Amino acid sequence: MKKRVIQAVRDELQREFILEKPKDLSFGHYATPIAFSLAKELRKSPMVIADELCKKFENSVIFKEVISVKGYINFRLSEEFLDEYASWAISNESEFGKSDKTESILLEYVSANPTGPLHIGHARGAILGDSLYRIGNHLGYKITSEYYVNDAGSQMAMLGLSIFLSGRENVLKVEVEWPQEYYRGEYIVDLADEANEELGAVVFEDEKNIEQLSVWGKDKMMELIKSNLADVDIEFEQFVSEKSLYNKWNDSFKKLEESDKIFIEDGKTWIRSTDLGDEKDRVVIREDGRPTYLAGDVIYHDNKYQRGYDHYINIWGADHHGYISRVKAAINFLGYDEKKLEVILAQMVALLKGGEPYKMSKRAGNFILMSDVVKDVGSDALRFVFLSKKSDTHLDFDVDMFKQEDSSNPIFYINYAHARINQVFKKSGKTLEDIKDIKLENLNDDAANLLYSALLLPEILEDAFESRQLQKVTEYLKTLSASLHKFYNENRVVGEKDEEKFLKLFAMVGVSIRVGLKLIGIEAKNKM
Repeated sequence: MKKRVIQAVRDELQREFILEKPKDLSFGHYATPIAFSLAKELRKSPMVIADELCKKFENSVIFKEVISVKGYINFRLSEEFLDEYASWAISNESEFGKSDKTESILLEYVSANPTGPLHIGHARGAILGDSLYRIGNHLGYKITSEYYVNDAGSQMAMLGLSIFLSGRENVLKVEVEWPQEYYRGEYIVDLADEANEELGAVVFEDEKNIEQLSVWGKDKMMELIKSNLADVDIEFEQFVSEKSLYNKWNDSFKKLEESDKIFIEDGKTWIRSTDLGDEKDRVVIREDGRPTYLAGDVIYHDNKYQRGYDHYINIWGADHHGYISRVKAAINFLGYDEKKLEVILAQMVALLKGGEPYKMSKRAGNFILMSDVVKDVGSDALRFVFLSKKSDTHLDFDVDMFKQEDSSNPIFYINYAHARINQVFKKSGKTLEDIKDIKLENLNDDAANLLYSALLLPEILEDAFESRQLQKVTEYLKTLSASLHKFYNENRVVGEKDEEKFLKLFAMVGVSIRVGLKLIGIEAKNKM
C-alpha cells in the first residue's frame, strides 16, 4: 500500500520526498512536508506551495482527498483503492506483505556451546533469530540461517571429562576427585548412563577415552539442542562446525600477517585490535602455539565472508558486547569490510511464577531450562513475549500471565480476535467466497479506520525487519486485535444491512492476524 502511494505521489510531483504518517487519522493516512523544502527554491510560502501541489491530485483514483494543512500535504486513501487492495489480499493471503529484495544475508544465531541443554537465555536469541529469518524471507531477502557449533577447545574437553568422572562415580562406583571446573547437573549423570548403555562401562576405565566421550557427548547435546529448538518450531538450514574449520587456520593467519596488524609479545601472537576501537589488543595464538577462542572466530568469519553474502548478522548474548570490536577488527585485518557485519545483542531474561523467581532446574545445573518453560506456558506464549520488547532491553515476565483469559494475556487476546472473526462468519452462514467481491464503500469512520489498519501489515513488517525491532509486529497485532474487539462490541454485524461489508472487513483483519502471527512462528487459533 505504502509503495503504491509513494509511486503515485512521485509520478505527480516528479521529485523525491518524505512520506510521513499522521498520528491522528483524522488528518489523513499519509502526509508530506515537501512544501517546506521547496519554499526557498520557489520563493513562496509552504502553504501556498502545498495548495498548488494539491491540485495535481484532483483526478487521482488512489486518493479520496488531498488537502493542504499548514504547509503539509495530507493524503486520504480512496475506498476504491482500499477495497481493491483488501480484495487482492483476501484472495492471495500467502502473498500478502511479500516483496522482492535482492540482498543476501547470512543470519547466525543461538550457536550455544554443545555442552548442555538450552537455557532460557538462549531462547530469546533463538526466537528473535528465527522470526527475523521468517519475516526476512517473506519480504524477499535471500537469507540463510546458520548455527555455529563451538565443538573445539577447552569446553569440549571439560564435557568429556565431566561425563567420564560421572561414569566412574555412578557406573563404576569408584571414588573420584572432581576438578574445580566441570559441568554440573543431572544431565551429565544421564549422559554417563547413556554412554554406559551405548559404549559400555569400559569407556570409563581409561582417561584415554575422554576425547571419545567429548565427541560422543557433543553429538548427544546437539541432538538435545535441536529437539529444544524444534519445540518452538525452529530449524536451521545449516550447521557449521568450528572444529572442521581449524584446518584453514594457516590460511586465515596468513591474511592477518599480510595486514601488518599482528605482533609477537611475551611469546604470544596478538592482533592490534585497538587500531579499530577495541579497548586493548587481543591474543590469537598462545605461548604454546594453540589458537585462542578469538582465533576460532577469525577462521569462522573468514569462512563466512568467503561465501560472498551482502550482509552478515550475528545474534549474541548481551555478555558478548565487548567482543564486537575485536571481531570486527579481525574481519578488517582479514581484508574484508567489517561494516557488513551487524551484531544484535539479546539481553537476559528474568522469569517469575506467581510473583516469585522461577524455579531453576537441577537437571541443568541451576539454570532455567528452555524446555521447562515451553512445557509451562507453550511455544506460542514464549515466542510472543520474547518478541514484545527490543532485544537489547532487559525482559521480565511472569509466566502465570499466560494463563489469564483476558486482555492481560496478549496472545489470548489476539487469538480471541481471530476466533471471533470465525465465529461471526459461522453465525452468518456465509463464506469468504460469498463476500470477497462485495464493495467496501460508504463505510463509517470506525470501519474505514479498521480496514486501513488491517492493510498496514506489509509496511509494519518492512519497518520491523529493517529496524530489527520485532516488537513492532507484536504491538501491531495487539492494536489491530483491540480495534477489532472494539468495533465488534460497538457494531452489530450479522443480520444488519452492512453485514456483508463488515464480514469482508473482518476477513481482511483475519488475514493480517494470521499472516502476522505466522511470521513470528505462531499459528492463529480458529476457536477459543
